[in-house]
Formats: sequence, structure tokens, C-alpha cells
Amino acid sequence: MEFSHVSVLLRETIEELCIRPEGVYVDGTLGGGGHAFEVCSRLSGQGRLIGFDQDGDAVAAAEERLKPFEGRVAIIRSNYCNMKTELKSLGIRRVDGILLDLGVSSYQLDTAERGFTYREDAALDMRMDKRQTRTARDIVNTYSEAELFRIIRDYGEDKFAKNIARHIAEARAEKSIETTGELSEIIRGAIPARMRAGGGHPAKRTFQAVRIELNQELEVLQNSLDDMIDLLNPGGRLCVITFHSLEDRIVKNIFRTNENPCTCPSNFPVCVCGKKPKGRAATKKPIVPGKEELEKNKRSKSAKLRVFERT
Repeated sequence: MEFSHVSVLLRETIEELCIRPEGVYVDGTLGGGGHAFEVCSRLSGQGRLIGFDQDGDAVAAAEERLKPFEGRVAIIRSNYCNMKTELKSLGIRRVDGILLDLGVSSYQLDTAERGFTYREDAALDMRMDKRQTRTARDIVNTYSEAELFRIIRDYGEDKFAKNIARHIAEARAEKSIETTGELSEIIRGAIPARMRAGGGHPAKRTFQAVRIELNQELEVLQNSLDDMIDLLNPGGRLCVITFHSLEDRIVKNIFRTNENPCTCPSNFPVCVCGKKPKGRAATKKPIVPGKEELEKNKRSKSAKLRVFERT
């Protein structure tokens, strides 16, 4: 299957990056190379783009798409949490802009055998990096009922988390749960019929929770943003596109802390903690898709772009 992914908030992200033709830019979530292509098309021969993705299919697709810019592009198959180390190995200590487009790609969702979607029956996989051995099947079949409840409650924000976890535990006691279809049906049975009528597919939140847990998405984001801000040159910008409230909250809080890091009590007349601001949130509110984009791409509905500028 061809790697197909519509880049969300493309125009807005490129505008907010304030690209300098001779600058060095990083795409931490390369995908099919949609955002990266637009960055590269604005770079001169002296400019450079380094792209990261842990998905081998995404790397192959991006390599093909970015061929016109050969010589100014480096593509690394790695999680963006390794960005600082990988850039250092390339002799790069500071960059002019970083982009993250979080979540799962259209390709991953639409390729049934990747096991991300609840709409088709396939092996329970959900690995963003197929080099890792643990899959969604392992989580569903080996986590305790209490652990399943925790991730479905915290990462899926599903009010039926306790009931879903119980139904999963009961079902796997009979036989292991092997496919997305089996899991989807178990979840459906855990949610009252009157509640299934609205609010989207009943399995959506649980699938999100298992995917986030498997790929450690929130921990990686939480532990990477400070490093990315430190990598920026003065005036450099970090653009992060999120797709659910858990990601957005992390980005908002870390941006706020880097803008106002002082930990002194509010009644202190002067700051004595010595923590200095590293920059500012470049937009007061997150940027969201406009009407035209929403009509063209329904998956952009929950997208939010936040931008931090280094001083």
C-alpha cells in the first residue's frame, strides 16, 4: 500500500516556523514527508533538513518524496526522543526550527495489518516501530485488570474504563485475544447499548489508550520537549501539532514552564531561584484548522498547533 498521509495544519505550521533559507530544521515525525517537503522547498543550497521517524514505511516514503532535495536532507530511522544525541553525531548542536506532528498517521490507520484500527479485523499490533518486540496483543493479554483500567482511564479518558477492563479480563480467561476485531467486540459488549448510539465508535478510546501505552507516546513527549527547546538558536521555533487533550496539556505546560520558570514564592520581592526564561509561547492560543481544511480532512478535527520561540 502506498504511504498516504494528509499533512494537518500545513500552511500554518510552515508560516510559524519562519523558515530562513540557509537555516537548519528538524522534522521529528517525518511521516510521508509532507511538512518536510514544504520546509525543503524553502531552503537554499546552504539550508538543511534532518528528518526522524521510527516507522520504516514512513522512512521509505519520505526518502522517495524528498529525492528532489538530495544533498540537503538527512533521514534517520529513530524516535524523536533521540534527537539531541543523533544531531550531535552529525555535528549539529543548534537548529533554527523543529516540527512535531504527533499521533498516528493516516497510513498507519488505513493499513489494516498494522493493527491500529478498530474498523477492520487484523492482528493486534499497533507498533509504530516494528523493530520492537512487544505488541498491543501483549498489553491486552498480560496487563492485570487494574493496569488495563488505569491506561484506559488515563490515556483513553473513557468513563467505562473499569467495565471495559473487566470484560477484557473475563474474555481472555477463556482464550487469548488475538485480533482488533475480537477486542473491538469485547469493548462493545462492555458499554451500555444506550451509550453506544452517540459519541463515535465504542472502541476508539481504548484503542487510543493501548496505542499510547505500547509506544510510550506521552512519556517520550514529556521527556523530549525541554531538550528540543535547548537545541534552538535564538529566534528558533518549536512547532508541535497535537491530536488529543493529553498531548496538548503536556505541550502547554512545558511551554509555560520554559516561559516562566521561576519557582520563588509569589510574595518574594525579587527572584532568587536563578531560573531564567528560555523564550515565549509565540501564540497565545493554539492554532486550529480552518473550515476549508476541516471539510477536506475530517481527521484534522482535533488538531492543535502550539509554537514556542527561543530567545
